[in-house]
Amino acid sequence: MKIAAIVGSIRKESLNKQLALTIKDRYTEQFELEILDIASLPFYNQDEENNPPQVVVDFKKKVSEADAVLIFTPEFNWSFPGVLKNALDWLSRVDFVLRGKAVHIAGVSGGPLGTIRAQLQLRQVLTGMRANMMHPAGNEILIGSAGQKFSDGRLTDEATLTFLDGVMEKFIAHVQTSK
Repeated sequence: MKIAAIVGSIRKESLNKQLALTIKDRYTEQFELEILDIASLPFYNQDEENNPPQVVVDFKKKVSEADAVLIFTPEFNWSFPGVLKNALDWLSRVDFVLRGKAVHIAGVSGGPLGTIRAQLQLRQVLTGMRANMMHPAGNEILIGSAGQKFSDGRLTDEATLTFLDGVMEKFIAHVQTSK
């Protein structure tokens, strides 16, 4: 199984990227996770949507060819970041590569609430794009107080990892039944 990861933070030491890397390492037997580069995507421009730059073509192709997508979002100003919205705008036009595709959201923040507000807004956008999302109840990956849960670039908190194992097991089943 191939899963594309879209990390909504382009910061070098991004906690969301660290979570994506943790998942890549931890579930290597269950699926292949490729973290896609969204930093190089140009701003979405409707004038170019039918003939986008090659970097956009390559990005959309990787998402299209993946069995599923994991989106990792920080929370900036009670929302998800513009760089992530830009990537979604490219994915939402012309060939609609997220339509019907299994998608799940995760997020990490230093605050106690994780990224709940960003994820709620992101869920609205993905619903409009007709992504195939798991029901959020009990499956929301909202990692708060991250400073105490990460070490050496990976998630190390055992309780959070145990919860993550359960959610990822359900997501894998969701992807398999979505094909």
